[in-house]
Amino acid sequence: MCAPTGISALWPALRAGRFSAVQAIAAGRTPRTGRGYAAHRLLGRLALPRPVTIGLAAPFARPARTAITLTAVLLGATAVTFAVGLTASLHRVADGLSHASAEQVQVFVPTGGPGGVRILKRSGNAETAGPVPAGSAGQPKLPTPAEAERTVTTALHEQPGTLRYVGQASQMVSMAGLSQQVSLTAFQGDATWTGYAMISGHWYTGPGQAVVGTGFLTDTGRSVGDTVTISADGRLVPVKIVGEVFDTENNGNVMITGWRTLARAVPGVTPDQYDVALRPGVSAASYVRALRLGAAYGVNLTGRDSGFAVVIGLIGTLTLLLAIVAGLGVLNTVVLHTRERVHDLGVFKAVGMTPRQAIAMVVCWVAGTGLVAGLIAVPAGIRLHHYVLPVMAAAANTGLPASFLRVYGGWQVAALALAGLVIAVAGALIPAGWAAATRTATALRTE
Repeated sequence: MCAPTGISALWPALRAGRFSAVQAIAAGRTPRTGRGYAAHRLLGRLALPRPVTIGLAAPFARPARTAITLTAVLLGATAVTFAVGLTASLHRVADGLSHASAEQVQVFVPTGGPGGVRILKRSGNAETAGPVPAGSAGQPKLPTPAEAERTVTTALHEQPGTLRYVGQASQMVSMAGLSQQVSLTAFQGDATWTGYAMISGHWYTGPGQAVVGTGFLTDTGRSVGDTVTISADGRLVPVKIVGEVFDTENNGNVMITGWRTLARAVPGVTPDQYDVALRPGVSAASYVRALRLGAAYGVNLTGRDSGFAVVIGLIGTLTLLLAIVAGLGVLNTVVLHTRERVHDLGVFKAVGMTPRQAIAMVVCWVAGTGLVAGLIAVPAGIRLHHYVLPVMAAAANTGLPASFLRVYGGWQVAALALAGLVIAVAGALIPAGWAAATRTATALRTE
């Protein structure tokens, strides 16, 4: 912090050191002769109140100070623009990972094993399995795969709030040339509505096709359009990659395909999970309470990872702090300008300037600068957003769908263009109030 502070003070210090005694005594009282007069004459021809034109022309008298103010407001407005886009993109990322907006309810089917019945439960984007020891009092009766499928589908059909559902099975498969196994998910029916966002290519449309995560393409060196061979239980199945999907499970080393593709590798596979979409207006919590399933079945409401709420809250806090810092920079500049021009202010008041006109004049000292800064900040903030988001995604070993970057609407851009003006006006209000309250005689006597 000492380094930027010293650098900021160096240029004014060198300039002050070169002043003669007369220049030093007069410094700060008035700008150099002739500065800003052309702007005053030009703006005076506009059909605007005279206090407004005086305020708008004032920045031309102090170009260096105006540039500093412009920079402070520009940084604050750019931060606001970037934060708005980042927040909107993170909301889409959270929905893309949890699928909470597409599939509000998930039903987990119990599976058998050496330790007894295992009930799958999901929390956010993580899935855990808890064993219930065989023969224990709390062990639910293990249904056969056919009974489980019939029970779940019947229960879902009986619920009037069910819009659609699809069965899902998960399987770890191997692939030649890849040391770790691939997490394969197969859907039993149309799954285009389940909320997976496509980065490139398209969703699978038939057997033998699959979409994969970015981590899969990175680890295997393959690309969309290539054909790979997966292996499960000794059976080899060729699969064509038709799309890249946004999915960070298993570090992005995932493959999503249709039911018949998995059945070629694992005959007799049955769903271990059902994803359910609800009709508009149906409460997910009420739906789960009304769903009649046995104790062996797990039912869960999908939801975002709580970490996203923390991150989004932190982004909002930091943005607010940056906007306040920019406003304080404006406040500092306007206070200096007001102190320097207090004698002129006294003259204006002596010839009839009202307190409201004084406030308008002082606010207009920075209003034009703030508006220009806001117009520059919008494309700068959007450009920064489009650069930073892919870098964040690459750190998580995934790509980003284009829809996650297209988050700025027309009305948002128009509102953000005014962010610089809002910051500038907010920073100028306190000294403007001080200028309006200053008595004429006091202002005329002030050195």
